[in-house]
Amino acid sequence: MVGMRRSLVMVVAAVVLAPLALAGCGDKKSGGTAAWAEPGADASASAGAAPGASQGPVTESADVPINLTVTPAVGKKDVPVSSEVGFTVSGGKVTTVSLTDAAGKAVAGALRADGSSWVPAATLKAKTTYAASVTATTDSGLTKTATTTFTTMGAVGKKTGTGLYLFDDHTYGVGMPVVVEFNPGIKKADRAAVEKRMFVETTPSQLGVWSWTSSGTQAYYRSKEYWQTGTTLKVRIAVGGLPTGGGRYGDRDRAATAKIGRDFRMTVDNATKKMVVTQDGKVVRTALVSLGRKSKPSVSGTMVVMDKLASTVFDTTDTDGAAGYKTKIEYAQRITWSGQYVHSAPWSVGAQGHTNVSHGCVNVSPSNAQWLFDKTLIGDPVVVKGTGDKLAYGDGWTAWNVSWAEFVKGSALPVPDSLK
Repeated sequence: MVGMRRSLVMVVAAVVLAPLALAGCGDKKSGGTAAWAEPGADASASAGAAPGASQGPVTESADVPINLTVTPAVGKKDVPVSSEVGFTVSGGKVTTVSLTDAAGKAVAGALRADGSSWVPAATLKAKTTYAASVTATTDSGLTKTATTTFTTMGAVGKKTGTGLYLFDDHTYGVGMPVVVEFNPGIKKADRAAVEKRMFVETTPSQLGVWSWTSSGTQAYYRSKEYWQTGTTLKVRIAVGGLPTGGGRYGDRDRAATAKIGRDFRMTVDNATKKMVVTQDGKVVRTALVSLGRKSKPSVSGTMVVMDKLASTVFDTTDTDGAAGYKTKIEYAQRITWSGQYVHSAPWSVGAQGHTNVSHGCVNVSPSNAQWLFDKTLIGDPVVVKGTGDKLAYGDGWTAWNVSWAEFVKGSALPVPDSLK
């Protein structure tokens, strides 16, 4: 399937860690960078094979009406380590693909779900010669086999940094999009090739689509509705060694397998100055709030919890100078990159439910803040309504802040009508 749930026949995911940076209310986040742990073995996917299709040595079991060509071309050198075994076939269907390295060791991999190519389970080794064999079979059982050999390129100079905001074996809220980060951003002309290499498998199946921010620094994957409780997300961002434009190559593959937990949502209404909290469709708490004052309004939109800090310090003196402040904050939950949080604000309890006095954050009482902090997961939706400012796309994990029809427009690949 092109442009949406690009999974493989077999996928094995690995650990990827992504701690978040911090900014206070009113602060701007300077990049959204993340640190990463080494992943384990990935069995996953790649996209389009190297150009220059060529017919390698062919063996047939009979006079079979099968046309079969394989890529990379025979003897091709300097092949990206992201390459997969591509093929074109007519008169039959590919039934067997094998790949071995120079020592004859078999390389694990799997066919794409649409059967268009075979993807190595992990990035290939640099400066290594590989041999591939592809067999196609007719309905009557006759076969044709084509082979090729190719050599991968050496170490690359310029790389595109990547990040996956998903932890292996963690549980997230129903609004958690799959978030991938690129530094520098991917230009429009190069996004389709990169998107083909980003795979998501959901159990139970919930088809989704990738959508890019305008800068190309982030791509989000979501389904039409929030994830179902109990969903498993299995993700591989198979861009290690992939040409990403401008002479750069993806720094490495990243993968994670995570779970979706209970359906927990927070809805804040400026008109009532209240937050209504639901779990699995039932109201479980109502909390009074104070939002951003007129000069520093809170943003309206659909956000998700991105980070949780039991105790931190908001410091805006670097950006606001003498007008800034430095304050210890408890039970802070980030919802935008630009510095808006849900947090404890004992100094504004008297205003909560009546007047907006914050610098843009959602102020709640200490008891409500602690209760929320103990209940929430990263990825729980937070909807704010009726304020004087609108959430900007990309200011946080904003995949749910646009309609589905608008979201799919951000895909770099064609989206079937069935998913629009």
